[in-house]
Amino acid sequence: MQNPPKRQEAAAARDALAAALTRAGIQLPSMDVRTPWADMAEDDTGHTPISTRHALVHLGVCSAPVALALATVIARGAAR
Repeated sequence: MQNPPKRQEAAAARDALAAALTRAGIQLPSMDVRTPWADMAEDDTGHTPISTRHALVHLGVCSAPVALALATVIARGAAR
């Protein structure tokens, strides 16, 4: 079963994160939205409550230099 509002929420979050990373001069090679609802725990009725189903922003993998750049930007922001 799909949950379009949660998927749209994750897509908006992915886009906002990508835009913020771009402003910081960082680009992850792949960012995706995933919907792993079939893998979630079931309740007593055998169903996952719709309210707990969230689409996930998958950040993919990146090179060591990109990871270090990301860590630097996060540390700089956290220090403020």
